[in-house]
Amino acid sequence: MVDPESGLSSGIMSRIVSVWLRAWPIARLLRAQAAFASPVDGQTPHRFDPARPLVLVSPGKGGQRIVCLNKAARAGGLNLGELLSNARSKVLDLQVCDADPAADAEALRKLALWAMQYAPLVTVWDEASSADGLFLDITGAAHLFGGEERLLANLQHRLRNFGLYPRLAIAGTAGAAWALTRHGKRNGMIIPTGAEREGLEHLPLAALRLPEEVLAVLRRLGFRRSGELIDQPRAPFGARFDARLLSRLDQALGRAPEPLVPVVPPAIYRAEARFLEPILHQEQVLEAARHLLEGLVQDLARAAVGVRLLRLLLFKPNGAAVALNLGLAAPSRDAPHIAQLIGLRLFRLHNEFETDFGFEAVALHVLSAEDMPDQQTRLAIGGHKTEPEELVRLIDRLQHRLGAGAVRQLIAQQSHIPERAVRHMKGFAPKQAFSNASPARHRPKDRQRASKSSPRCLEATCSLPWALHGPAGARPLLLLPRPEAADVVALVPEGPPRQFRWRGIRHQVANSDGPERISPEWWRRTGEVTRDYYVVEDTSGRRFWLFRAGLYDRESDMPQWFVHGVFA
Repeated sequence: MVDPESGLSSGIMSRIVSVWLRAWPIARLLRAQAAFASPVDGQTPHRFDPARPLVLVSPGKGGQRIVCLNKAARAGGLNLGELLSNARSKVLDLQVCDADPAADAEALRKLALWAMQYAPLVTVWDEASSADGLFLDITGAAHLFGGEERLLANLQHRLRNFGLYPRLAIAGTAGAAWALTRHGKRNGMIIPTGAEREGLEHLPLAALRLPEEVLAVLRRLGFRRSGELIDQPRAPFGARFDARLLSRLDQALGRAPEPLVPVVPPAIYRAEARFLEPILHQEQVLEAARHLLEGLVQDLARAAVGVRLLRLLLFKPNGAAVALNLGLAAPSRDAPHIAQLIGLRLFRLHNEFETDFGFEAVALHVLSAEDMPDQQTRLAIGGHKTEPEELVRLIDRLQHRLGAGAVRQLIAQQSHIPERAVRHMKGFAPKQAFSNASPARHRPKDRQRASKSSPRCLEATCSLPWALHGPAGARPLLLLPRPEAADVVALVPEGPPRQFRWRGIRHQVANSDGPERISPEWWRRTGEVTRDYYVVEDTSGRRFWLFRAGLYDRESDMPQWFVHGVFA
């Protein structure tokens, strides 16, 4: 089953598709070669002939060793792990290329994104499973394709069209499905949930995904088939071997859960559309997204939640997928507004929006949703004020038009020192402006608990609990990143400035207001001194925020002056 919070699938009472991509590193290399077949800088890139023997090598004991080989190389008598020097002596026209595990892993991850049109949870095989395949949790999704047989046939056909060599199987556990794809009698085997024992008992020991050293010991003890281990007493095996032996056996039989970490966080709500013919233009993508949003917001309204993080997935016919994440400043169920944000995001990608042969399917995944109860918007009762929706929508448009991090919010902090009184936060969170509490995350029990124990201040006029009751002095619109030294002339040492030079320019003071005294925060023990702030206006009408650091004859004999901000 699937945990909605973590997105992890245990494999118990589930239906798991296992996809083994035979000779995946070579298939990935040939696909990349076909994609970049055109000359680069006037030179034609080297091309490998798939009909001739081809091996991938990496450094190993004694020299370069074969880590992957194609069918022609295997027919020539080569084997995995063989030294390259020996292989060259066996096959004279051998093609050799260095292995690239990082590129293989990235390409497999992209293929997993494409496979999400078949199942909401897709996992890439880890190293223990040979890292050359996928798990798809199709629990509750097979009927959308006409059943498991048709789903498997469709997936098999599509992967073959990509130039891959897949073997597929469906079982109730990931371990059993993996075993059938790697060691089953035929391709496309399907066994019902609960029949894992019958499916495993005639398979070799390697079907249990055990380390080679464990398999060697088991063979020396006379075991050859996985079924020979199922009914053996567990205590001797637990004492002789590490926990992996019994764990793998229990996971394959469904006795123990096997967490499957999805390639991307699972969706809370999702909607998907497929097209008879691929769509080619951004306007068509946006129209499809609008159609999906109409149904999606109805589900959100029934749960009284709004979208905070949305993912748009565009599936290409060549096995690639484009994923765009859209964050919102506040929970929203406004379909036209969300569609406008999608349009702005697509507009930003107009140079990178390569449709090639178009998109065959579009999906919208809600990755994060927050409480959004219905609000009274036309009649204010008891002084209630609604969320500043127009401001939130403006922030959303700016963020998606200008890019992530283009909009920042100032969050008040518990300090009277100007440079420490606020902190910058990327994005915008109206409910966080005066509260450090975390927003509720689509969990009804937590929502009730938060409403009782974590009241939030939503209005800009809400007073902070640590703030003084008296009015604060004037603050400039622009605060410099750090105070900048200035040469100041005053009539008396503790008097206001009459003239100052800053950044090489002399300013004659016409009017001044102050001082506003701010004492240092003694608990920080940073050696800071008292500051006396003045708002000054020069003869040209420009206003500045200056302060004198240190009290005359008490903290400093020659107090220094600094410019800390500029008024608009």
